[in-house]
Amino acid sequence: MLEVVLATRNRGKIKEIREYLKDEGIAIYSLNDFPDAPEVKEEGGTFRENALKKARSVAHFTGKLAIADDSGLEVDALGGRPGVLSARFAGENATDDENNEKLLEALEGLSAEKRGASFHCVLALVEPSGQEIVVEEKCRGTIGYQKRGRKGFGYDSLFFFPPLNKTFAELTQEKKNQVSHRGKALTKLREMFKRKAQKGA
Repeated sequence: MLEVVLATRNRGKIKEIREYLKDEGIAIYSLNDFPDAPEVKEEGGTFRENALKKARSVAHFTGKLAIADDSGLEVDALGGRPGVLSARFAGENATDDENNEKLLEALEGLSAEKRGASFHCVLALVEPSGQEIVVEEKCRGTIGYQKRGRKGFGYDSLFFFPPLNKTFAELTQEKKNQVSHRGKALTKLREMFKRKAQKGA
C-alpha cells in the first residue's frame, strides 16, 4: 500500500484530504503521527515556495512520500492580502475567529461588488528520491458581511460561493470538495496516485 504523510497538523486540512483520498487505497499519515518532526517556518513569499519547503522537509524526515498544502485567501480590495499570511492575518498565533474579525474590519463599508476574493491552493508532492510535483487551483467568490455556517475552518464562514448561494462553511464536505480550490487541486493529485498505483509504485 502506498504510504503518504501530510505535512500539516491542521486537523481541518487533514480531514478534507483524507476524505477526498479515502477510496484510493492509500495509507495517509500526518505530522500528528510524527511528533518529533521539525517545524517548518512558512517564510516563503508564495504558496508554492511554502508548500515545497514543507513537503521536502517531511519527505526527508520520514522517508515517505509527502504532500504539503499551502493555501490562503486573496482579497481583491486588499491587493491580494492576506495571501500567504492568511493563517497569521491577525497575528502570529491568531485564531480563525480573530482572523475573520480582522478581515471584516478591513472590508467594512465596501459594497458586495468590491468584496471579490479567491481561495488559492498549492499542493506539493515530494518523494524521498527528490522527485517533485506541484499542482495549484483557485476558487472565486466574495467575502460576506457576517459569518454563516458551522462547517469547515479558516475563512470558510465568510467565503460566499455564488453558484451555490452558500458559504463554504454551509456546504457538506462532499460538496465543498467538488468546488473548492483544495478539492480541485486534489482531483489532479488523485489522478497522479491512480497512475502510480497502476505502475505498482
